[in-house]
Amino acid sequence: MYKVSIKPEEMEKMPMTAFQGEIQVIEKFGRKYLKAIDYLNKQQVIGFDTETRPTFSPGQKSGGVSLLQLSGADKAFLFRIKKLGMTPKLCRLMANEKIAKVGAATGEDVRGLQRYSPFKPAAFIDLQRIVWEYGIKDKSVKKMAAIILGIRISKTQQLSNWDADELSEAQQKYAATDAWVCREMYLKLLQSERKPLDVEEMLPNG
Repeated sequence: MYKVSIKPEEMEKMPMTAFQGEIQVIEKFGRKYLKAIDYLNKQQVIGFDTETRPTFSPGQKSGGVSLLQLSGADKAFLFRIKKLGMTPKLCRLMANEKIAKVGAATGEDVRGLQRYSPFKPAAFIDLQRIVWEYGIKDKSVKKMAAIILGIRISKTQQLSNWDADELSEAQQKYAATDAWVCREMYLKLLQSERKPLDVEEMLPNG
């Protein structure tokens, strides 16, 4: 049974955790890109996320999705979409009904990718839409990771420049972790007993 909600002071006591597997940044076609697609096509469940360069002033237009993160258990791939585009192979992966793509607020991320190239999304699983079935009210990735996995993940790179010429190691680790942790949470939930929130529990606090 999971906590309905978690407080920041409880999260502070949890171990800081990040993706420990291999991280590859993909920004052009080639052998590296093809091997990444091949690996991902062999997975049954992959973690999914995107990053967009933040805007800091009212009226400033978003530049669109900068990065697409896809993660298996031991490898995470960071596709620099502004340099690579949404390639036909990536679009086919996003439309593959046999590969579960797990993330949080996936609808918004998918729409951002579709602005580059149209595809029909299939087998996307939005953790924010299913955690209530397991008695969890909190929806942020950080809080869900704490409740489901008992870990703390860093969000310090969230507002960094995702359009930078080169992504820093900290950015790469953050981006890979966000995708990977969604996969891990989903797999843990699959092994858990469902105990849905009741109507009163689902109401906003206050």
